[in-house]
Amino acid sequence: MRLLPLLLCTALAAPASAAEIWVTNEKDDTISVIDTATLAVTRTIPTGERPRGITFSHDYSRVYICASDSNAVQVMDPATGAILHDLPSGEDPEQFILAPDDRHLWIANENDAVTTVVDTETRRVVAQINVGIEPEGMAVSPDGATVITTSETTSMAHWISTATHQIFANSLVDARPRHAEFTADGAQLWVSSEIGGTVTVFAAADQRELAKIRFAIPGVHSDLIQPVGFEFTPDGRTAFVALGPANHVAVVDMASFEVRDYILTGRRVWHLAFSPDHAQLFTTNGVSGDVTVIDVASETPVKTIRVGRFPWGAAMRP
Repeated sequence: MRLLPLLLCTALAAPASAAEIWVTNEKDDTISVIDTATLAVTRTIPTGERPRGITFSHDYSRVYICASDSNAVQVMDPATGAILHDLPSGEDPEQFILAPDDRHLWIANENDAVTTVVDTETRRVVAQINVGIEPEGMAVSPDGATVITTSETTSMAHWISTATHQIFANSLVDARPRHAEFTADGAQLWVSSEIGGTVTVFAAADQRELAKIRFAIPGVHSDLIQPVGFEFTPDGRTAFVALGPANHVAVVDMASFEVRDYILTGRRVWHLAFSPDHAQLFTTNGVSGDVTVIDVASETPVKTIRVGRFPWGAAMRP
């Protein structure tokens, strides 16, 4: 008679499974896994050479990793850390985007000046699309109809139809575009330009330029302000933009396109990932080899977590 209450108390006392932030360390060939509750690294997982881009399948049962110097996209079981297989990625995969169908992976091949489309189920290349020189950033519209590739040397965002695998528009941006992202409603495309020091906002319907966001941090030389990765809050009001060697994240009002604040981070802040509840923002700081945890409500840094050498990409696993 006492067994059931005892089991019930034990079940209630058991800690809930915490979410994780997965960080690729491009100099160590590893992934650091951070527990979002304890803010500590719980696992370090070996990967192929120079891991950079990272993303999960929609059910989080697989994690895809751009092992750039291995010329492969690796597919890993996140529960065990075991590499399941490699996908044919083309040469030097850097970033990618998984389509809303959870099947087609669109990969930027920096050395080949192409975007490769891979079917993750058949493990075959579906298409290779010629783009500009040094493609890097990848984005997909919420409806899955349009994919964006940014080309660093060409300073362009290429608009690609997922139905035809053809480029239907090219948009000039400032020097060395790095990251691209559609807003949740699909109405806008944002593109960061690292050397240009700007983020350009386009209307997705007709590719018109809507705004050019510029940054200025007191005491920081303008040459060091280099926008790279960024993330939007789910309410569509705020964008957080990593500013590279400026060692700050900019806080941007998405309605006015005005910068309202800057948050200090580690050295060379590169990419960002939210916790599942969007209460925390995690930044990868390449030169200092750590992750800054930002409290989103107060827009302040609350902790620094040591990871591997040159952390690059970040992705959330609930």
